[in-house]
Amino acid sequence: MNKKTALITGGSRGIGFGIATELANLGYDLAINGVRPESDAAENLNLLRSKGIKVVYCPGNIADSVEREQIVNKAFSELGPINLLVNNAGVAPKVRMDMLEVSEDSFDYVLGTNLKGTYFLTQLVARKMIEHKNANPDFEAQMVNITSISANTASPMRGEYCISKAGLSMLSQLFALKMSEYDIPVYEIRPGVISTDMTAVVKDKYDKQINDGLTLTKRWGTPEDIGKAVGSIASGGFPYATGQIFVIDGGLTMLRF
Repeated sequence: MNKKTALITGGSRGIGFGIATELANLGYDLAINGVRPESDAAENLNLLRSKGIKVVYCPGNIADSVEREQIVNKAFSELGPINLLVNNAGVAPKVRMDMLEVSEDSFDYVLGTNLKGTYFLTQLVARKMIEHKNANPDFEAQMVNITSISANTASPMRGEYCISKAGLSMLSQLFALKMSEYDIPVYEIRPGVISTDMTAVVKDKYDKQINDGLTLTKRWGTPEDIGKAVGSIASGGFPYATGQIFVIDGGLTMLRF
C-alpha cells in the first residue's frame, strides 16, 4: 500500500502499543502520544522503529487543551496529513468506589480524559482531515475509537468509567454522521477484559471468572487482539461499515441462557 500515517493516543503501552505494533507491521508511519517522558517510552518506540517506519513521539495529556493542540500539531507537522486517528488514551478511576461514594474529583478526572479530551482532540484532527480532503479528494482518512464493553455493561464500582465509555460510544456515532459528509468513516471498537497495566490490579478476580466461564474464549484478551481489529479496519477491510461497533471480548457479552 502507499505509505500512510496514523496518530494513536495512549500508544506507547498496553492496548495502544498493540495497535501501534499492528499498524507498524502494515507499514504505517506513526505519531505516538503518551503522558510519559519520551525516555520512559523509548524501548517500545524503538521496537516500532525497528520495523522500518518513522515514529514520532507526541507527549501530552489529552485532557489539557494546550497539550491537545501540541499533540495534533506535532503529528501533522512531522508526518504530514494523518490518514488514521486512533483514540485509545483513557484512564480508570484512581480508586474503585461504589457509585454512591464517588467524588466529583474522580468523576472529572475520568471524564476529562476519556470523554472531553477525546472529543476535542478528535475535533482538531477532524478539521485537518477535512481540510486535506477538500484539497485532495483522493486523500483517504478514517477514525477508530477504542471504547469498552463498559459502554453498555454496568459496573457500579466504577460508574464514572462506564459513563465515560458510554459517552465515547455516542461520540463515535456523532462523528460517523458528521464525517460522512466528507467520506471519512468512523468506527468503534469495544474491548472486553484485556490484559494490561490497567487491569493488573484485578487479575485474580478475572482469572477466576474467566476460568468459571465469563468468556466463551477461555483466556484474557490481549493488546494484540485489539491491534488486529484496528489493523483490519486500517487495511480497508470495512469500507461500507462506518458507524459500526466491533466487540472484541471473547464472547463475554453474548446473551446466554
